[in-house]
Amino acid sequence: MELSSSLDSSQFQHTPYYCEENVYLLCKKLCANGTAEADGSDLFVVFISNEKKQACSQRADGVVLWDYHVICVQRKKGGDSPCLVWDLDSSLPFPTPLAPYVSETIQPSFQLFSEYQRFFRIVHAPVFLRCFASDRRHMKDSAGNWIAQPPAYEPIVAEDKTEHNLNEYNEIRAAEVSVNVEPDLINAVYTNKLGVVLSENQLEEFFTQVSS
Repeated sequence: MELSSSLDSSQFQHTPYYCEENVYLLCKKLCANGTAEADGSDLFVVFISNEKKQACSQRADGVVLWDYHVICVQRKKGGDSPCLVWDLDSSLPFPTPLAPYVSETIQPSFQLFSEYQRFFRIVHAPVFLRCFASDRRHMKDSAGNWIAQPPAYEPIVAEDKTEHNLNEYNEIRAAEVSVNVEPDLINAVYTNKLGVVLSENQLEEFFTQVSS
């Protein structure tokens, strides 16, 4: 499916290794420029990781391993528009409909070892924009030196003045994974600070049922 969009990934803030902050700012920009609802109600932030922080995805040039990744999924209100994935680190078109994104990046053409299976923490963007915070401590070594140069702007602080809670979002345990995609689960994503956690086989089902 071809999508017409005047937006290019180069128009968005992108600092390597700070995907959670990149997506935070992406959500804000999509709201500000009218691509998304002004309050972000049609946007969802998705953390992809697992207990060992050893996950993988498939690209045209091979397989990529990472500790965690963050993307934005847009579920537009009304109509038959497909869910869109906004991924600033993907080589796919920007944005890409959810179905081909899943088939081309999340579900590889080979069997994964169990330690590489992915879990998905889905957080409603309005909740994420209020509650997320990062002082970037995870990007410093034991001596306090930067592992990767941080963004030039100030660290993100939550509305309640929390300075760091990134670990609450990117640490995902198998025990958190929902058994079924049910109405209670759909409702929970709109209120839970840390959203809901799904397996990769539940991701598309969730977004077919959610109404923004």
